[in-house]
Amino acid sequence: MELQKIVIGCFAVEREPVPLTAFIEVFHGWIQASDGVYYDVADYSHMHQGPGIVLVAPDFNVSVDETGGRRCFLFSQKTLLEGSNQERLTRVFQNALEHCQRLQAEPTLRGKIEFRFDECEITLNDRLLAPNGDESYGALKVEIEPFVRRMFGRAPVSLQQESDARRRVRLRIQAMAPVGPAALLSHVGAPADGPARIS
Repeated sequence: MELQKIVIGCFAVEREPVPLTAFIEVFHGWIQASDGVYYDVADYSHMHQGPGIVLVAPDFNVSVDETGGRRCFLFSQKTLLEGSNQERLTRVFQNALEHCQRLQAEPTLRGKIEFRFDECEITLNDRLLAPNGDESYGALKVEIEPFVRRMFGRAPVSLQQESDARRRVRLRIQAMAPVGPAALLSHVGAPADGPARIS
């Protein structure tokens, strides 16, 4: 399976309540400072458990999403990427982690919100390329397992697939040990260090 249109989701932990609309000003600040990297913000805060606040760029979107009732940071690659599946996963995951770090470091958000990096989701946003079924999940897991070994080393990890066949192909990754973004960024591009315990 060729992995394209990869979406990485990292769940939020809020130390104190942060209104969803607070991210609008943050993302507008990113647009002003980006010299054309980002160009628009879409506000879906009026929707209950909806897409939240979306920052639009030509090749990808980033968003603070509340679908399913959990606040989550999403990095959604839109354009096709070159390279192997492992190279694509690495590139998209690195971008997601770097954006999470940047969001956590925002002066108006610092100390109020963090993202969990021991639990994340990988979604394939292409129903034609990856229809939700056992064949797609089997092919995806073949690629995800060595990637997870690079991410978490020897820590036990579980992979759980989306049970609703009407939804896109999605795997939830849960590591049984806490890990920070800096450690993950250093691991993602490194060779696997022995077999991870994956269930």
